[in-house]
Amino acid sequence: MAVTEPAPVALPPAHEGILRRQALRESAARTYARSLPIVPVRARGMTIEGADGRRYLDCLSGAGTLALGHNHPVVLEAIRRVIDSGAPLHVLDLATPVKDAFTTELFATLPSELADNGRIQFCGPAGTDAVEAAFKLVRAATGRSELLAFTGAYHGMTAGALAASGGAPDVRVTRLPFPQDYRCPFGTGGERGERIAARWTEYLLDDPKGGVPAPAGMILEPVQGEGGVNPAPDGWLRRMREITRDRSIPLIADEVQTGVGRTGTFWAVEHSGVVPDVMVLSKAIGGSLPLAVIVYRSELDTWQPGAHAGTFRGNQLAMAAGAATLAYVRENRLAEHAATLGARMLARLRALGADHPSMGDVRGRGLMIGIELVDPEAAPTGTATDTGESRSVPPPDPVLAAAVQQECLRRGLIVELGGRHGAVVRLLPPLTLTDEQATAVVDRLADAMRAAERSPHRRAAAGPTR
Repeated sequence: MAVTEPAPVALPPAHEGILRRQALRESAARTYARSLPIVPVRARGMTIEGADGRRYLDCLSGAGTLALGHNHPVVLEAIRRVIDSGAPLHVLDLATPVKDAFTTELFATLPSELADNGRIQFCGPAGTDAVEAAFKLVRAATGRSELLAFTGAYHGMTAGALAASGGAPDVRVTRLPFPQDYRCPFGTGGERGERIAARWTEYLLDDPKGGVPAPAGMILEPVQGEGGVNPAPDGWLRRMREITRDRSIPLIADEVQTGVGRTGTFWAVEHSGVVPDVMVLSKAIGGSLPLAVIVYRSELDTWQPGAHAGTFRGNQLAMAAGAATLAYVRENRLAEHAATLGARMLARLRALGADHPSMGDVRGRGLMIGIELVDPEAAPTGTATDTGESRSVPPPDPVLAAAVQQECLRRGLIVELGGRHGAVVRLLPPLTLTDEQATAVVDRLADAMRAAERSPHRRAAAGPTR
């Protein structure tokens, strides 16, 4: 009697096992991994290859960290030079040739008024560490403790940064309205909304009975990123500079995500001509590796030795990669490239919105773009304006946004969601983006929009969003 061999057991692909073990071992706090179930194994430029062999166009770029995309040759060469030289990789805050080269390149890109009279503090490895350092700096310099921040802000996940972002109660933070056109907090938008927002700030600061003590500083993002890609109006930002200067309040610009050419100028504050007292820098300045600093006017440098420190503030590989990235962006005029290509993408996306009522608003600056998705069939809940005349706008649709994100992933496009309700599809492609890649991004997004809008499961409960 012949022996029948058992049928081979089909084993799940290796990437499925990796994802399963991640879900079992990692905390419930993980974010991107929930909505992007891929296992990257190789990457170059804008392209990621997963363990399953699929290729993706990456419009997340490490949340804006990868100004030059993945594994850019100048970054890899800078890292190899340090490793091959035998230089120490960990030196706390000691002076090294690598640090000197990074600092020199960074100061060459800063607004001259700050570069000529600036100091730099190397912080811990993340942007939120630099935010905490900025708060500590202005509190020490002014002797005050209160801070001013804005609705919709995101400055990090440590205690002080989270409080400034509106994510934790803290009596030391007063949150002010951030002007925007599509969902103006005053129902008007435009220049009128900017004036009201500025006047409200002045009123709170100057009213002796207003309950707002003299603040140690004001922190703002020139473009709110996680808050839904809301560019600060240039006139309003200039007014904030005037208000803070007239009242001796240090102005802190959080350029963690907007810096290094992302918005079409090397630093986003350059759009308005504003020079802040403190700039918070991270993400792209490390060339894909962890690095965070604050740069500030020398008059604020009242710290005593050891007043702020961090074990990993001497990351030599990050400084080398960062110097190479800063130089490449500057020498190749990638900020101008981001402005030009970003404007074309915004125009194409806005034209696409004419056929998709669910695309409530398309906004951004340079290669920092957001598409707010709405439910056009629901009762209006807010106002938008182009000329100061109010009009109703539909409520945000986070369920549709989550569906679009998944349809994008199926088409080989990685996008992120943001905004207060998770209804803004965010595009943060590398500054090395080509015309062909930009076209592919818009085409895949358009196809994903059509598929998500047709899906019978569109109204199903959305999964967790970041």
